[in-house]
Amino acid sequence: MSTLATTRVPDVSIVIAAYNAADTIERAIDSALAQINVTVEVIVADDCSSDQTRERVLSINDPRVQLIALDKNKGPGGARNAAIAAAKGRWIAVLDSDDVFKPMRLFQMLERAKETDAQIVVDNLDVIDLDNNGRTMFLEEALAQRAQIDLASFIRSNILFRAEHNFGYMKPVFERDFLCSKGLQFDESLRIGEDYLLLASALAEGGRCAIVPTAGYVYYVRAGSISRVLHLHHVDAMLAADSGFLQRYPLQGSALAAQKKRTASLHEAHAFISLINSLKARSISGALKAALTNPRALRHLRMPIMMRVKRLLKGRTRTKTSASLTPGGTHAPLHKG
Repeated sequence: MSTLATTRVPDVSIVIAAYNAADTIERAIDSALAQINVTVEVIVADDCSSDQTRERVLSINDPRVQLIALDKNKGPGGARNAAIAAAKGRWIAVLDSDDVFKPMRLFQMLERAKETDAQIVVDNLDVIDLDNNGRTMFLEEALAQRAQIDLASFIRSNILFRAEHNFGYMKPVFERDFLCSKGLQFDESLRIGEDYLLLASALAEGGRCAIVPTAGYVYYVRAGSISRVLHLHHVDAMLAADSGFLQRYPLQGSALAAQKKRTASLHEAHAFISLINSLKARSISGALKAALTNPRALRHLRMPIMMRVKRLLKGRTRTKTSASLTPGGTHAPLHKG
């Protein structure tokens, strides 16, 4: 492990935000270093871990690995920004500290970028659940039929409470010069949804986003991940970030229509969490009051509410302090950090 970047400009800078990732960080780094037919550097930004994460990174004897030890916890967005600021590669790839790349992933993505003159490339994902069962997130045939992802399609796929998976789960590779020239970085105020906002901003800036339909990224579902629990303050932060996005990028047509639906879905999520918090506090009156403040959410969430009311009346609901929410069918545009 070296604290100095290599002198040769690598094809890809792989940035990893790590927080208490001692159990998985070496696996993630090994997969990054094992990329075939591309040159890489791996920059790990340790976000004030209290475990052995830093020591595990420092133990890796490879000059392509660089550690940035943050002196203040900045969250996933801030840690990634710190790593990107130190990057020298032509492309930027984000890898979560508990996930892995398949060996040919980056080569395939860079080849796709050359073929399409794209500044952004995304690919499919293999998802490994808590029982270690794997599945591919998107149908390859469906992705293969798409030439690219445009802004309207991306926003539309990130509307909460949709039945299908959304493109917000994809892990883009960005051309570094494009990010720098547009002044794009992760929003450090967001602990959930920072990935979505960066890609949406890149598309709004005119970036072309090509697709590799095969799975090159392996996404591990982990118990306790911040992406699996959505609180009211997370929704408030996403609404504020989306408002700022609209101020920077006045949308029109299909993109604006999609954004209006996304905003409505965030308000529905806010109402849903308020309802669940009230139900878990065993307050039917509080739940009804929360529901009536957003009739649209009440209509949309009628069945989940009634199921919880029935459980409450039967005395089977246990009191907890916060609500869990995974809107969007079985998954939501939320991300690990």
